[in-house]
Amino acid sequence: MRKTLFLNPPSYSGFDGGAGSRYQARREIRSFWYPTWLAQPAAMVEGSRLIDAPPDGLTVEDVVRRINDYDLIVIHTSTPSLRNDVKVAERLKQERPGALIGFVGAHTSVLPEETLKASTAIDFVTRDEFDYTIREVASRDRWEDVSGISYRRNGSIAHTPDRPLIQNMDELAFVTDVYKRDLTIENYSIGYLLHPYVSLYTGRGCRSRCTFCLWPQTLGGHVYRVRSPENVYEEMKLAKQYFPQVREFFFDDDTFTDHIPRAIEIARRLKTLGLTWSCNAKANVPYEALKALKDGGLRLLLVGYESGNQQILNNIKKGIRIEQARKFTQDCKSLGILIHGTFIVGLPGETPETIEQTIRFACDLDVYSIQVSLSAPYPGTALYEQAVQNGWLAKGSLVNDSGVQEATLEYPGLSREAIFEAMERFYRRFYFRPKPILRIVKDMLKDREVMVRRLREGREFLSFMMKHKSSPA
Repeated sequence: MRKTLFLNPPSYSGFDGGAGSRYQARREIRSFWYPTWLAQPAAMVEGSRLIDAPPDGLTVEDVVRRINDYDLIVIHTSTPSLRNDVKVAERLKQERPGALIGFVGAHTSVLPEETLKASTAIDFVTRDEFDYTIREVASRDRWEDVSGISYRRNGSIAHTPDRPLIQNMDELAFVTDVYKRDLTIENYSIGYLLHPYVSLYTGRGCRSRCTFCLWPQTLGGHVYRVRSPENVYEEMKLAKQYFPQVREFFFDDDTFTDHIPRAIEIARRLKTLGLTWSCNAKANVPYEALKALKDGGLRLLLVGYESGNQQILNNIKKGIRIEQARKFTQDCKSLGILIHGTFIVGLPGETPETIEQTIRFACDLDVYSIQVSLSAPYPGTALYEQAVQNGWLAKGSLVNDSGVQEATLEYPGLSREAIFEAMERFYRRFYFRPKPILRIVKDMLKDREVMVRRLREGREFLSFMMKHKSSPA
């Protein structure tokens, strides 16, 4: 068995290494998600270690000092971070030329050959889910026998057969064992989650067909493959023992509420543990289901509203009606369930008028907090194909040299500069209202730790907005 290091590499200052992977850009407020996609195979490779450089504040040279005895280094990359990650790989290969370096993630799954051609420091890349793939790479000498990889062979690039998606999710090891062993829980924070928190997956895949969403179209698939409620309960019981300081757990499944009876059963079991938890959800969960989840400890839902225009929702195959989203939001408020709503500007069909409509929609919903993103056409998504076919791509890079997301799409009558500006305007219009300000002040007065966090986040938010304003679109 090769001694294996799993690495979420150093990147831009403030670059969120999370969402289970390499996130698209620096966020408005510094945040770090757990490297769950790396922790999963790390739990399956005996003697391995996981280094999550961004939240630990590690530089490339810090990592170099930690690789002397590793034979296999697995690096999680992404489309926006690839250039940076290649430089990290080259520096590691320079220090330890005998070590094998593999890149994993959605980008390598979609563009395996292009990733390998980016640098000779990369020995192989994985395609699709890579849990068992990496375990086999670590234990076998003949790569021809390992499904789901692309690698160099005799001066050319070879591809082994695709690896089927994992069906029995209960077979996967608990990521919390790796969290306990290798991570500092207090280094992870998300603005809308209680601190400290822990996130993990109870399933992979998403039934929805949203054209912009990266994970179901690259790694997860459109079938929601789930762990049993019993299996989830056992890990959560262990997590409570491992991390008594944790105030909230987050289930990072693309759509945890895709299978409502299962979600309710998990909530029923979590109630016996007395845990507070949150999850991703679609704006279509019925009132009675929401009530059952709330009774089981649910605190907050992360909900992708995306747009306040029905035609745009139809264009991206969101599968949600505006009035349905309004009722869902009202149901959550009546039950005391908080919502962190996410919105996207620059989706197909966007105009200055639809942007204004979405801003008004968000203000009318008046959810607990929001995130506004620029439409990002990732390779491997239907949105990317649409952008190429229709000539919407105005700029190739998803982020600038500082890691700040750039507007890459434009449409007739709507420039990328206008889309870029709309994000700042969206935030300003939503948060600089009496209700959100009052919510923030109340939260700060109730909890000193929250006060410290909110003051820090406020400084970061204003600084981020200034950088956006000064950065050319």
